[in-house]
Amino acid sequence: MNFSETGNNLKLMLIFSAVILTMPLWLAPIGAGYPDLLQKFVIFGIFAIGYNILFGLTGYLSFGHAVFLGIGSYTAVWSFKLLTMNVLPAILLATIMAGVAAALIGYISLRRSGIYFSILTLAFAQMSYNLAYSVLTPITNGETGLQLSQQDPRIIDRAFSTAGEGLPSTELFGISMSGYSGFYFCAVVLIIAFFFSLKIFRSPFGMKLQAIKSNQTRMKYTGFNTRPYLMTAFIISGMYAGLAGALMAVTDPLAGAERMQWTASGEVVLMTILGGVGTLFGPLLGVGIIKYFENIFSAINEETLHHLFSFLPGFLESLMVTITAPFVGEGWHLTLGVLFMVIVIFLPGGIMEGMDRIKKRFRHQGDDNDPPGEGVDQ
Repeated sequence: MNFSETGNNLKLMLIFSAVILTMPLWLAPIGAGYPDLLQKFVIFGIFAIGYNILFGLTGYLSFGHAVFLGIGSYTAVWSFKLLTMNVLPAILLATIMAGVAAALIGYISLRRSGIYFSILTLAFAQMSYNLAYSVLTPITNGETGLQLSQQDPRIIDRAFSTAGEGLPSTELFGISMSGYSGFYFCAVVLIIAFFFSLKIFRSPFGMKLQAIKSNQTRMKYTGFNTRPYLMTAFIISGMYAGLAGALMAVTDPLAGAERMQWTASGEVVLMTILGGVGTLFGPLLGVGIIKYFENIFSAINEETLHHLFSFLPGFLESLMVTITAPFVGEGWHLTLGVLFMVIVIFLPGGIMEGMDRIKKRFRHQGDDNDPPGEGVDQ
């Protein structure tokens, strides 16, 4: 890697870090600056970044990535119950367990490609979801979900301190993981996760993954064994999902089988496609849009609409409320569906493709405004 590329990566990371760490400030005007939603943005951002390493670089579409999200959550809660409320062991163990599960599932699923691979991953996810509700109840606590209790051993914590009254809360060496402190911890993890994703995208390993996506058959004909690279990408992607699942338990220490459901896997697919498959920032944009719709846009009601259109004459105000009401509140899925259709039809590369088109348009306009002779190599 040359110095120019290193400098570009450093600038990119500094800008990205500043944007993430200042989220409470620039999201507050649109009502999204409160800790719970900020944590969702960051945690699902990690999930989507990891998923993009598999889907975006290799083209392998997994419909079962939520299984690793669930495994990460369950492992983290068990760490809180058995060892300590400190979040570091929970995150480490959850990431490792998700990686082990990804190796087992990937070993079988990657024997097929295309739609057959997608179906296999979906089958594993649904099987894990049903097992969590039935056979694995002693581990998952079934429908109730895995939660903390005062009777938990917490071996490490009890060795150094006396258990207090009530349920303990997650912490990082005494710093509570609730509220804004929890968000900033998750934000730092996101920045680290994005850095590793950046390194993968711009490494020889990432180039090989993109070559597999471009034409895997041709690579096999040349004698190149693609399976180890696909397996590595699948495991890394699973570990990212496990890390996101652990952070869910960090900010809210419980785990349920619903995190393994196929809808959770489908959500990350939508996030990635909406933002831009195979781009660095696209999945994060997709996460922001979907989670904003889910948490803020869905709260808009007719009273809010009347206030919004109050500057219009009475009959126009009522007309606008009648037209827009089906698309907000409980109808937010309709708006998201229309947006998704528009993106897929007109911008197959997602929102990032639209941004690139705008950038090119301004660049061409700037070139047209240059005096004759400028911008031409002499």
